[in-house]
Amino acid sequence: MPGLDPRVERHLIADEGEFVVDEVRKHWAAVAGAILEALAAIPVLMLIALVPSQMYWVPLFLALGLVIHASWRILGARMDRFVITNMRVFRVHGILTQNIATMPLARILDISVHRPLIGRILGYGHFVFESAAQEQGLRDIRFVPKPNERGLTIQRVIQRAGLRGSSNAWRAEDERREREAMAQAAAAAQAAAAAAAVASGPKFETGDTAEFPLEDQNSTAEMPWWRAQ
Repeated sequence: MPGLDPRVERHLIADEGEFVVDEVRKHWAAVAGAILEALAAIPVLMLIALVPSQMYWVPLFLALGLVIHASWRILGARMDRFVITNMRVFRVHGILTQNIATMPLARILDISVHRPLIGRILGYGHFVFESAAQEQGLRDIRFVPKPNERGLTIQRVIQRAGLRGSSNAWRAEDERREREAMAQAAAAAQAAAAAAAVASGPKFETGDTAEFPLEDQNSTAEMPWWRAQ
């Protein structure tokens, strides 16, 4: 229905070339509680047969209130959109009054994806954005269908926007670090080899030199007879 669409294209900066990469609607699990609330109106309405005839309006108005409240919750979930563009992410929500929260891609520092057990079974999760300034309305994006794929989409958009180093730059940095590590390992091997060579060289007794080794202290063949005694 045209009146139930937030029309996110109105919020794009068209003259700057902004376009929608992904428009995320809430997972149906976000309205599961509202649907149960609307169904609860049926047994409440059946209470008309049990109450006095002059009090029939009590269960009638109670059932009507449940239906209206559940419909309001469902409509609010339908009007809540999370949008990923080539320049930013923003959220549009609200029924009578519309609220818009936006965050440029450059301010996104980290994205955490929380998938509870029921979310893993049904296929939804919650986004938690860490940014340079925590914008209200954009820190927690709940009931995101296919959260892993949406998270990768945001990472690709950031990559293509040039806000993080390209894969070639990362590869060059890894190669540079690998070369430095190999050079350090080679230098360490050379130092170890030199130390081993020094340790395995000829050894002299204390007082010996290469040219004049010490004489044998027990040799008396050439000593005078008065010193040999």
